[in-house]
Amino acid sequence: MDDENETSVENSEEEPIAGIGTMVFGKWDATEVICADPGISPYVNLKMIGAPHTGGRHANAWFGKQGLSVTERFINNLMRSGKYSGKKQYCAKSLESAFDRIHERSGKNPLQKFIDAITEAAPCEETTRVRIGAVSQPKAVDSSPSRRLDVALRNLAIGSASATMKSKKSLTEGIISELSKAAEGDVNSYAVGKRHEVERIAASAR
Repeated sequence: MDDENETSVENSEEEPIAGIGTMVFGKWDATEVICADPGISPYVNLKMIGAPHTGGRHANAWFGKQGLSVTERFINNLMRSGKYSGKKQYCAKSLESAFDRIHERSGKNPLQKFIDAITEAAPCEETTRVRIGAVSQPKAVDSSPSRRLDVALRNLAIGSASATMKSKKSLTEGIISELSKAAEGDVNSYAVGKRHEVERIAASAR
């Protein structure tokens, strides 16, 4: 009898609790997601406590955005400009419904597709301007992991929002389209196309 009580306690401790940091939107388990890129994996934070709205409490901290969930950072990037500027609740609901539809289609955890899309969209190198005397020339440099994650989230959000421009697509459909293409490494994805473009320019500037 004691053994049964011990096993039940152990099982209850292992089960993820919605809204405490292991479940995104109270539905998707973040503990089973794997990031294939070892460079950005320490910076990918999927812990979400309650709603994806921290009120900017990490804004002034040194590297404070590392304590922010990548899902909230993606939602914030969706509001950068255009018709979705300032509509955080709408963007959050669109991302949640996009995850629901991805799960209905594939039957898999949509967070894995989201992380795969970030991995494919993160550029490994880029160019900077180096001034030698009176001449300024481009120079290829390696991107830091934190910047790689920032650029990937920004380009995925721009691609998702731009898919709705001059189109009858909703933001949910734009997110699904962009994440699906990016996760497969499709060049038709805006984020993956920008990565190839940046890396091609950096390769020519070596």
